[in-house]
Amino acid sequence: MTITRIDSNQRMSQAVIHNGTIYLSGIVGVPGESVTAQTRTILETIDDLLLRSGSSKANLLSATIWLADMSDFSQMNVVWDAWVDKAAPPARATGESRLAAPDYKVEIIVTAAVA
Repeated sequence: MTITRIDSNQRMSQAVIHNGTIYLSGIVGVPGESVTAQTRTILETIDDLLLRSGSSKANLLSATIWLADMSDFSQMNVVWDAWVDKAAPPARATGESRLAAPDYKVEIIVTAAVA
């Protein structure tokens, strides 16, 4: 059994690859920025981690999006909709949750298949 970990520290890995599946940690943006800016930063980070893991957003299986305030849902969706692969959208859930720090507005967790 092979497990590959990317950008690990004592607490967590940013990505874990096992049996053809890539599991990304919860990705956040720059604290204090707008939900739009944080979402853009998060999606850029996801693109980078997927590339380094041998995949891309075309291979997303699922996405879980946590918003600190559901009133930001439409602003986040504008960025998400421009980014997501229209031919291969993942299963997705979005909910409201208190995030790790008050200046975080959005956190996204994805699972993808290795290309």
